[in-house]
Amino acid sequence: MTRTPWWQRLAPLLGLFLLCLVLSLASPHFLTVDNLLNVLRQSAINAILALGQLLVIITAGIDLSIGSMVGLTIVVLTLLMRHGVSALLAAALTLGLGTLIGLGNGLLLTRLRLPHPFISTLGTLNVARGAALLLAGGVPISGLPPGFRAGVAGSLLGVPMPVVIAAVAYLITHVFLSRTVYGRDLYAIGGNREAARLCGIPVDRRLNLAYALSGAAAALAAVVLAARMNSGFPLAGTGAELDAIAAVIIGGASFFGGVGTVGGTLIGALIIGFLRNGLNLLDVSAFWQMIVIGVVIVVAVWIDVLRQRVGRAA
Repeated sequence: MTRTPWWQRLAPLLGLFLLCLVLSLASPHFLTVDNLLNVLRQSAINAILALGQLLVIITAGIDLSIGSMVGLTIVVLTLLMRHGVSALLAAALTLGLGTLIGLGNGLLLTRLRLPHPFISTLGTLNVARGAALLLAGGVPISGLPPGFRAGVAGSLLGVPMPVVIAAVAYLITHVFLSRTVYGRDLYAIGGNREAARLCGIPVDRRLNLAYALSGAAAALAAVVLAARMNSGFPLAGTGAELDAIAAVIIGGASFFGGVGTVGGTLIGALIIGFLRNGLNLLDVSAFWQMIVIGVVIVVAVWIDVLRQRVGRAA
């Protein structure tokens, strides 16, 4: 894992603090318990997706298919429950499907040797979205079991369950990246893939693992989204990959690989969530919101490029 200066590691946290300060001054409704809990609930899905994207970006890759995977897995989940499969088994099968699709993305790189993950995951994006529309007949599937919604979209001691699920996922991923050989290998691959291979790291297997976990994260996000919306709709997750990528890069990860933390990604997801919420409170048009988020992504990538130039100069 590449070491970054302390001020770079604290930059996302400072950005989050300044954003909250500005929004609290701009709107009296921002710093209320109900609004903050609502932001956390809404941000949980993007936060989970960003976790999977982080694992891929650490290896200097990218996964454009996670939004479409949300659409496909949420349709499969709801169809399974509509046909009498228990909620727990349906969720487990959905997570398995997401993992398999993610593994397929990895195999396209490691077995078929496609030149860049942009190509393979872009193809999967279209395949998954088309499959979701076919399975659902192009319409939402509603009427999920009440117990499923209460268990996944309810609350635990006043904390929304989506937030609890995201917190557990972040804790597990932090341990995975910082305490296991698998996580350290991902950083090594992102830092220098050929050097990692020469050091005996099974690069192909680790890449397959990263993309499989990204698919699992997309499926987990679909489970949470289905419970929140009480339905499965084939267009779910449209554009979600952009917010996830933005959260990872804003959180301090690098498109060049080898850099990124779970804590930074969480802060990046919160920045995206608070920014959207604040713009809504200020009655900013949804079209302008798209422009603002796009500018934030471009600025985050530009800062990443500057970091790399400074690092090479040093």
